Formats: sequence, structure tokens, C-alpha cells
Amino acid sequence: SKAEMGHTCRGTINLATANITVEDSCNFIISNGGAQTYHLKASSEVERQRWVTALELAKAKAVKMLEESDDSGDESVSQTDKTELQNTLRILSSKVEDLSTCNDLIAKHGTALQRSLSELEALRLPPDSTDKIKQVNERATLFRITSNAMINVSPHPEHSTVGKAPTPMLSTVSPQACRDFMLLAQTHGKKWQKSLQQERDQRIRLEETLEQLAKQHNHLERAFRGATVLPASTSGTGGSGKDLCCPAKGDLSDEDDDNNEFFDAPEIFPMPDVMGHKRTGSNISGTSSDISLDEQYKHQVEDTKKEKRTRIPYKPNYSLNLWSIMKNCIGKELSKIPMPVNFNEPLSMLQRLTEDLEYHELLDRAARCESSLEQLCYVAAFTVSSYSTTVFRTSKPFNPLLGETFELDRLEENGYRSLCEQVSHHPPAAAHHADSKNGWTLRQEIKITSKFRGKYLSIMPLGTIHCVFHSSGNHYTWKKVTTTVHNIIVGKLWIDQSGEIEIVNHKTGDKCILKFVPYSYFSRDVARKVTGEVMDPSGKVHFALLGTWDEKMDCYKVQVGTGDNGAEARPRAHEAEDSRVLLWKRNPLPKYAENMYYFSELALTLNAPENGTAPTDSRRRPDQRLMENGRWDEANAEKQRLEEKQRLSRKRREAEAARATEDGKAQLLDRSVPSRCPPQALTPLCPPGTPYDPYKPLWFERKKDPVTQELAHVYKGGYWESKEKQDWSLCPDIF
Repeated sequence: SKAEMGHTCRGTINLATANITVEDSCNFIISNGGAQTYHLKASSEVERQRWVTALELAKAKAVKMLEESDDSGDESVSQTDKTELQNTLRILSSKVEDLSTCNDLIAKHGTALQRSLSELEALRLPPDSTDKIKQVNERATLFRITSNAMINVSPHPEHSTVGKAPTPMLSTVSPQACRDFMLLAQTHGKKWQKSLQQERDQRIRLEETLEQLAKQHNHLERAFRGATVLPASTSGTGGSGKDLCCPAKGDLSDEDDDNNEFFDAPEIFPMPDVMGHKRTGSNISGTSSDISLDEQYKHQVEDTKKEKRTRIPYKPNYSLNLWSIMKNCIGKELSKIPMPVNFNEPLSMLQRLTEDLEYHELLDRAARCESSLEQLCYVAAFTVSSYSTTVFRTSKPFNPLLGETFELDRLEENGYRSLCEQVSHHPPAAAHHADSKNGWTLRQEIKITSKFRGKYLSIMPLGTIHCVFHSSGNHYTWKKVTTTVHNIIVGKLWIDQSGEIEIVNHKTGDKCILKFVPYSYFSRDVARKVTGEVMDPSGKVHFALLGTWDEKMDCYKVQVGTGDNGAEARPRAHEAEDSRVLLWKRNPLPKYAENMYYFSELALTLNAPENGTAPTDSRRRPDQRLMENGRWDEANAEKQRLEEKQRLSRKRREAEAARATEDGKAQLLDRSVPSRCPPQALTPLCPPGTPYDPYKPLWFERKKDPVTQELAHVYKGGYWESKEKQDWSLCPDIF
């Protein structure tokens, strides 16, 4: 571009300074006089001459353009900027003319004043009058000097009054300095305008180049995937511990990560044609526009009564300009930024939270353990297993609406049932409660905070997870680690987990420390590695844990010996290889999972319509259902409608709370009148001036946990009874 003509770019020769020489009948040379030289060969002498002539003409044009650019700088100035600059220069010229006119008037009246004073000096006047006239003459001279200084021009030398008596002549003051100023401002104004325009052009070029680079990079990746076959997932969960070590994993996780580990985000870039719009007998397409959502829902309910579904409609090939959206999100809280469904997967955050129960059998085994330390090993494996579904799941779940719920009743098949409810919208928070007839209860309240940093996205779940075993009374708590999504703008999206988890048994004091090792390009270690130690209240380690959060976890019993100094010595884990026990291994993904958002077998069933669920259940959310059925444009419109409805509901509640607060303050003066003010509005938890949102969850209530002393939403009961009676009269209308 013209803005780069004054710079050198590696591998190029500037024609304006190039040397073009003919070597023989077919060869010629282009050189910049330095290290860059092109040796070119034409097919014939005529062809060579055509090239040389064209290059000479181009060189002449480049030289002319460079000179014109240096002289005027108008080439890169837009028409609007030219007009603005010309108006400014016109105003400056007008002001200079005004100064010139003032200069003429000062010279004219100053000369007349000097003449009058000289005539007064020639008259015979009393001595006192002569002194007064001299004083006035001096002041007139001072006025002339000051005027000259204002115009920034000194009197001519022949009229100088330095060292002489004031002369009756006032020098002719020239406005040349003001004209010089105008010309200087005009010259520099053009240069500044040119520099500003070049900066604007360069910024636009950089944005376009980055966007084009991302598109080309993704195109190459899709072409590569289309020419290769992805390795099939290993099936089965059995086998001996020694056969499940997977010794080749360390090699694959380094050089071959690009081919075997990471995949594009399915919500952003189009898949190859072979992945789109295929339907089988078990798929519910729902794409016919003449069928209402209610009819589709009833039809799907009938199909899912018999067996759990194993397929969902394949993800359509919809493209999206990712950079145009994400470039305005840097440094912001992602939950407050409206996103199109193109970034989503057809599940809500409540359903994603329920996926933690995919390996519920680990808690079933833990409930049967007699040793609290062995039980802690299975709880740790359960903690790690909740991350296994995230390895390929780079899509974003739907943000639940306030009051939205999700139930998962697997009491007959697996012995547990689960309930989630969105208890807060800003910050977004979800409460989860699961009970099992196999002897355990799991509950948690998770607040999701996320920050987009340009190159990566950090997701920080806040909140404590509780697991209580009924027979032993062991109460375990832990928190989640940070999830990071890398290569947001360019390259393959991939997910990593990093941080530490401390699992504490509050009854016995046992503790487990899990370390999620962040991925490093410079490490030869196994990718996504997790290590852990299970220790008693005294800090003595009894079990060592080793594995990866995307594949499996092993347990080693630590044999404690005695050192030379009498202290207890801890051996390395490989010394207890015979004691290795496979705690958990990831289930293989379903066939064609890459076409179905990389959902696991459990995830494929979560959004299947079911009879008898609450009207606030995520399965009934219309935008999510439309997106699952491939109708993304309609889903985006429906998503906007639901979000606007939620905003209006919040404003209505805040207005009602404000009125109730005022009534409560007035009624505090009259103790005989019961106050209708919400109790929270009058407590120190809600200071004056704080907007009070009087929303209260339907199935959960906020209490202080006696173990952690934290305020959290705890299940208060009533949901399953309401489902049995099919009495949903208390449920709000959120859809």
C-alpha cells in the first residue's frame, strides 16, 4: 500500500529505488542495490523486453507517486478531511487579513499621532506643558513598539529608535510573519492529516489481515480433517490395571497434539459437508416451519418414553464472523454480553452442571467403603471425572433464565435424582441438589465468572460442593478449578484445567490435595495430568493418585517405611506398583459425536423432552429447542425475546420492592401496623441505596452452612411432591 512505500518489507524490492538491468537475450535482474536481488528469465527475447518495459514504466510511476506523496501528502487524505482542512485554512487566511488591516490602521493612526505630538512640541508652551507632551510622546512610542511585538515584526533598521529620540515616523509593519505562520500551519497540517489517515488505514488493514488469517487457518484445518480419519475411541472400561497405563500417551500429547488432541469449536466454524444435515430414524429434525414447537415437543415426548435417545440432529453448517463479535468483549464479564446461539450448544448451564453425575457409580462405590481414606480416593476420582466431558466441548451452554429449573430423575435406572435451579442472574448462580438411594447426597451452588482476555477465555467457578454419605456421616467439601479456553481468535480452540482442589472430610479430618497441571509446550510430561495425595489428619500420606482429567485416575497405596534418622520416609508411587487400582476411566464418546457437539451418552439424553416436568424446565426452553433442531435464526430471535422478558420482570420486581421498602420505613414509626417490607431490605445485609431484588428461588432457600459457615442455597423440598401431584401453580412464567 502507499503507506508502506517508505518502508522496507522482507522479500520485496521498492520499484522507486530498484535497478533493472538486462543480462542477456532472455535474462534480466532487478536489485535494490543491497541484499535483495531477483534473477528472472523470460521465455523469449520479446517476452523479456515486454517485462523490462512494464517494469520501467512502473518504476517511473512509483517515483512520481513518491515525490507527490512527499510534496503534498494529499493522496491518503479523504474528501471529508480535505474539506475540513480547507475550511480551517480559509479561516486562518481570513484572520491574517484582519491582522493586516489592523496593522495598516495602527500605522496610519500612529503616524497621525506622532505628527500631532511633533507639532505640539514646536509650539511655545509653558515648561509644564512641554514635560507633559514629552511624556505622551514616550507613551505613543511604547504603544508603537508593543503593536509591532504583537504582529511579531520589528521596525526597519533605518527607523530604529534604539539610542535615539523618538522619531515622527512609524515604520511600516509587514504581516509577513503571520503569512509565514499560515503557510507553516498549512504544510504541517497536511503532514499531520496524512499521518493520521495512515494510522487509520493501518488499523483497518490489521483487523482485516487478522480476520483473513483466522479464516485461512481454519480452512486449512478443515481441509486436513477432511483428508484424514480421526482415531477411534478406545471402548470398554474393564481390564487389568497394568493394561490401562497407555504408555504412548506422553508422545501423542506433544508432537502430535495438533492431529490427535484438539478440535475446532463446533459453535463457530462450519463443519465439512459430510457432517451436516444428515438425519436418521432416531433423529428428530423438527425443521419444518409449519409444525409448532408444542407439537414437536409432544411428538418427541412420545418417542422418548420407550428408550433414551442416542442421537440428536446434526449441527448445521452455519458460519459466523467470530472476530467481529469477540473484539468488543476483551476484558469484560462474558455473562453480561449478549451472544448469538451460534456460540452455544443445545444445553443450558443447569444441564451442564447435572453432567457432573455422569460417573455417579464412583459415589456408589465410595458409599460402600468402610475406610474413610479409601472413600476419599473415590470422591477424588469423582471430582476429576466431572472435567472429562469438557475436553472437546468448546461450545458455550445457554445461560439459564432466572427461575429456570432442570430435573433428572434416574431413580429407577441408577438410583438417584437431581434438581437444579437458577437462583440468581447477576451474578449468575445455580443451585444443585442430588439424592441417591445408594447412600449419598450431593449439593452445590456454583457462580460462574468469566473474562475474555483476547487470546484466551478464563472461566472461574465459585462455590463449594458438598457430598454427604448417609451411613458414615462423612461430609466432604471441595471447590472447582479454573477452566481456560485457548486460541479464541486464531488456531484450534482447546481447553485446559489448572489449579488445586482440596477435598476435606469434616468429620474425620482426612484430606486430599489434587493438582491439575497446566499444559506446557516445553514439557515432555503427559498432557492434562492430575496428581494427588490422600492423607490423614496428621498429614501422613496413605494413597497417591495419578492420572489425567480426560481419561482415567489410578490409586497407589503408599507403604511408609523408616528412614536412617528414625523419621518416616515416603516412597515413590512406582515402588507400590503392585497396589495400583484403577479408580475411574472415561466412557467412550458415541459414534459421530463430532457431529453432535461432542456430547457424551448422558448429554445426548439431557434435553430429550419428558412428560410431567415443571413448566420452568430447561427442556421446555424454546430458543434452546429451536437451536437443537437446526433453526438458528429463529432461535436467536426467540433468545432476544426471552432476555427482554426477563429484564422487564426484574424491573417490575425492583419497583415493587422499592414501594415495599418505603412502606416499611413509614410503618416502622407505627409499631401497631405490621410491616410489609421485605425483611432483607431492613437488615444490614442490604444497606440504604442498594437496589433490592426481591426474587426468591422456588425450591431452594439461602442458609448459612454449619460446616463451612458460608451462605448458600440449600434444597428446601417440595419439588418431587409437586411433580407427583402435577401441581405447578407456584412456578413463574419465564418462557
